[in-house]
Amino acid sequence: MGRPDPEEGQLPAPVKPPDGGWGWIVLFGCFVITGFSYAFPKAVSVYFKELMKDFHVGYSDTAWISSIMLAMLYGTGPVCSIMVNQFGCRPVMLIGGLLASAGMILASFTTNIIELYLTAGVLTGLGMALNFQPSLIMLGTYFDKRRPLANGLAAAGSPVFLSSLSPLGQVLLEKFGWRGGFLIMGGLLLNCCTCGAVMRPLDMGMKRKMGKAQDKYEAKEMLPIGGKSEEGISTTDGTKKAKKAKKKPKKGKKLLDFSIFSNRGFIIYTISKFILVLGLFVPPILLVNYAKDTGVPDTEAAFLLSIIGFIDIFARPACGMVAGLKWVRPHVAYLFSFSMLFNGLTDICSARASNYTGLVIFCVFFGISYGMVGALQFEVLMAIVGSQKFSSAIGLVLLIEAFAVLIGPPSAGRLVDALKNYEVIFYLAGSEVVLSALFLAVASYCCLNRGKKKDPPSENNPSAGGGSDTEEAESDVQEAEEHSSDNHQPAHSTENAVVAANEEANHVGEEPSGEGGGCPTGDGEVLARDGCNADQTVERDSF
Repeated sequence: MGRPDPEEGQLPAPVKPPDGGWGWIVLFGCFVITGFSYAFPKAVSVYFKELMKDFHVGYSDTAWISSIMLAMLYGTGPVCSIMVNQFGCRPVMLIGGLLASAGMILASFTTNIIELYLTAGVLTGLGMALNFQPSLIMLGTYFDKRRPLANGLAAAGSPVFLSSLSPLGQVLLEKFGWRGGFLIMGGLLLNCCTCGAVMRPLDMGMKRKMGKAQDKYEAKEMLPIGGKSEEGISTTDGTKKAKKAKKKPKKGKKLLDFSIFSNRGFIIYTISKFILVLGLFVPPILLVNYAKDTGVPDTEAAFLLSIIGFIDIFARPACGMVAGLKWVRPHVAYLFSFSMLFNGLTDICSARASNYTGLVIFCVFFGISYGMVGALQFEVLMAIVGSQKFSSAIGLVLLIEAFAVLIGPPSAGRLVDALKNYEVIFYLAGSEVVLSALFLAVASYCCLNRGKKKDPPSENNPSAGGGSDTEEAESDVQEAEEHSSDNHQPAHSTENAVVAANEEANHVGEEPSGEGGGCPTGDGEVLARDGCNADQTVERDSF
């Protein structure tokens, strides 16, 4: 009659996001995890010159270290989604923190470039992936109305850590060499375990709330109640209902939901992100070595990444606040498209920068546009698929993006080795980012907006709506409280009385409608009652 019991292996009911409280602690943990996940592959580029000398390899060979890290971050998305759906976010993040740290510690003892690929690339990348994706999932469960702002603040972890890890890496390189630097970096990654420990599942708060409701009912049980004849009738009816409920087959829990590929908005978003990732990470990865080749001292070259990070720190929260405005949030996909266009044009216009001043100007504008992209990318995805399918959606999107990560930076490194010219690389990367922006905007307008005009949503079809997660969760919380307050009966007839109480509660709130009992629907809401599909979710078919 109600939601399936998660303890019996069935899908858990969505809980209303608190939009605060412990969510701010979760937000801080996500801030740290995002910082390590995105900034670490770029900060490692500080060590590339020394690795090229020690292992006698080219730049394209060392660039594979960052590419493998990012590929593991993206490519293991489905595996991470399955693990999260099976074991929960907290255990997965604890294991990921240990793997990330172990990878960098082992990398400090390597003797060739292949061993670096396996340790710093594969092992550390896998560890960061097991931290990054669960942290975003937890953030989406704790925030709904303030979600754009929360995503912007969490995404600000990337520039904050980039502006600090790059100078720190340069200092460690000068004092301890690249081996000592890798060892200390491995110790820093143990902080991911601390962040994983604070990721408290949201349903624990729901259980406490239900427990309080049951306590109130126990107090009422001490008072005189109605006649025994009414109790006997309800108990008899409850016995019949209980037998019917037991015959219903249990619904298994999906480890990976592929139904999201039927969402046109999700398909458009995935293609756009694939094209975007081909060129997005190329400029910051090549920037330090480009500056060094133009005669910029090593310390000042590393400081360029700090400039990007410093600008990015303010760009992401600011963009998150703008995206949360009532008149902007429905059109957040177009704001995301504009941010990508801004980033691509910055790469193209700055391709001929040949002195330190020109590179600083490039870093300022790149930091603004890069921050906008970082703040909006996951907010757009959450708006498309909803929080219930986000864990599967992000895993599949990251897997597809992994192929772009393996193509983009290594290809750019080979072109640098062959042409000895960075200008072509910046033109190529900028063109790819511009193309992704145009595709997202045009496809969203042509395929989604025109589709809405041709097929207006029916008022009687709840799946056509775009109700917020808060509205869905509010009905779930109210229903859980009703059930918990009616579920505590005397010990001699507990099971029968539980069903009887639920039957009585549903009979009061519903109109009789045929054999199925009726399924009330609201505008953009899905209510779980007799004859309704309790696991039904509202899927966003548009941005």
